[in-house]
Amino acid sequence: MKKRMRKTLLTEWATLFPTPRYYLDPPTMSPRPLMGLGKFVAGRIYQMRAGKSYLAAHPTWRSPDADTSCPRCGLAPETFEHAILSCPSRQHSRLRLLHGVTDVGPEAPLWTSLPLLKRLATFIGSPPGDFPPRCSRPPPRLLPPRSLFLPPGCPPRCFVFFR
Repeated sequence: MKKRMRKTLLTEWATLFPTPRYYLDPPTMSPRPLMGLGKFVAGRIYQMRAGKSYLAAHPTWRSPDADTSCPRCGLAPETFEHAILSCPSRQHSRLRLLHGVTDVGPEAPLWTSLPLLKRLATFIGSPPGDFPPRCSRPPPRLLPPRSLFLPPGCPPRCFVFFR
């Protein structure tokens, strides 16, 4: 009975609330292995899979005529597959971190294997393969400790900070 109710519920969801065509996974009642990663990395991977990320080949409303070539190698459009599997500038990181990841298509074993997903998450978050590329600006200025802002003798909770 429980299995039949879940199937009915998923069918009803699919008819009442169809998923966008760029969303690659069908509705399910259980979390996918990708959700076992951190929120930031899982979000980045979902964006890249859907073609809605900062990668150069993904369309943008701000500049629809922008250059789609890879900013790291310039040899091909920067698609999800190129950025993960074939960009020559990421070859060293790929060999070190992505053992066993050979396909990023919708049916790839990557999307059902938590160990492979963790490798992908490490690859995405590691320099020089970091996504998006880091800017060359200096690090933000650090503020002094709170105690330097407080008047003498005033406990921290009685002083209100305004920036």
